[in-house]
Amino acid sequence: MDNTAHNDRSRQLGQDPIGTLLVRFSVPAIIGMMVQSLYNIVDRIFIGQGVGALGLAGATVGFPFMLIFMAFGMLVGIGGNTAVSIALGEGRKDYAERVLANALVLMVAIGATLTAVGLTFLHPLLRLFGASETIMPYAAAYMRIILFGVVINGVAFGMNNFIRGEGNPRVAMTTMLIGAVLNTILDPIFIFGLDLGIRGAALATIISQGVAAAWILWYYLGGSSTLKIRLPNLRPHRDIVVRIVALGSAPFAMQLAASALNVVLNNQLQVYGGDLAISAMGIIYSVGMLILMPIFGLNQGSQPIIGYNYGARRFGRVRRASMLAIAAATTVATLGWLVTRVAPDQLVRLFNADNPELRTVGAHGMTVFFFVLPLVGFQIVAANYFQAVGKPRHAMFLGLSRQVIVFIPMLLILPPVFGLAGVYAAAPTADLISAVVTGLFFFRELRTMKDDTPEREPTAAPAAASEEEAAAPEPVSAAAG
Repeated sequence: MDNTAHNDRSRQLGQDPIGTLLVRFSVPAIIGMMVQSLYNIVDRIFIGQGVGALGLAGATVGFPFMLIFMAFGMLVGIGGNTAVSIALGEGRKDYAERVLANALVLMVAIGATLTAVGLTFLHPLLRLFGASETIMPYAAAYMRIILFGVVINGVAFGMNNFIRGEGNPRVAMTTMLIGAVLNTILDPIFIFGLDLGIRGAALATIISQGVAAAWILWYYLGGSSTLKIRLPNLRPHRDIVVRIVALGSAPFAMQLAASALNVVLNNQLQVYGGDLAISAMGIIYSVGMLILMPIFGLNQGSQPIIGYNYGARRFGRVRRASMLAIAAATTVATLGWLVTRVAPDQLVRLFNADNPELRTVGAHGMTVFFFVLPLVGFQIVAANYFQAVGKPRHAMFLGLSRQVIVFIPMLLILPPVFGLAGVYAAAPTADLISAVVTGLFFFRELRTMKDDTPEREPTAAPAAASEEEAAAPEPVSAAAG
């Protein structure tokens, strides 16, 4: 794509109405994220119906692995995308292309390392993640195949962020559609038609992700992208790698925290509820993903808008984009909360209709686990603001306030007193406290932005944004706490 098209996209980010931009960028991202969530949800539906409760438990015990893979995908994908969005807002396309190429090399290297480590220590790690002797055969069969696809998963998930960051959300959505639709088609063929059981679900996943990864590479090598993967840029540059890691550290830490949280959660579920409780949590997490994916899509859609206008120092547009995204996310979370109040049993039946005890445990757990869900939309989007403007330390703290600082201690404190109900109650406790803390940070940050900043044409970098400053993480300011 030529410079004229790039400039047109830049003018859109800097001048089009915020509501129009948020719809244009977020709707494809929301659709894509909803479809992306089908990887795990469809797998669990077919595993629950075709393999049973122990198969569901096996996939749930392997979920910390998936979160670790996603953590590294976010480290490189979101960190690099943030750097690209800000660089494009500053008019530095060459630097953005160097970030893109370095991110690809970093993604492949990390994926190969994770595969080797995961296969070497598979059984000890699954035991650590909460697998009992009855669950272990299912979990090991599933994860052994998934681990061979970590590199292609990294390319498919991580590099797709850059397509959205350069202002092409519909192509990013198409990438997710390709993989998820193919996975939905292959799951019943492999699980039922070829009688591969839980291994069939894993094969369907990595084949689908492989096709999506090939699509992304074709996009960047075939001439239709704004940014290009160029051979000289594949040589790793220390400053760029450090920049990517610094900007991606917040979502990376949050996903690693989510993995640690799942380890503690699975072990507490095993102690206070057994294999059946782990199976039920797999269903609860799948429903939660379906509710939260639109909010993550809003995050992805708003990030380039916020990042570009922040880089161009158009702070009024930054504020409007943030508040509109928060309003939309709160609406989505509230609707999801209503569904979990009205029809929890029906949601559990989607995954397994033959086990009445699983339905009872799952429906009760769902109503407690999502008790303060309407607040979660605000917390996620407000914390993402700091990621979008290149302040990863703030974003990391706010994300960890929900995943680690409150949730894990509650998982250790409440269950000895309330049993299995205490395991479920840890989630709304963490959601409530983290929403309050995030609100204090976010609204203080908005007050520090000057409303009278002139909205100039964003054709050049801000005068104060030197190369050295752009490569350094944002220091913690007194105004941000």
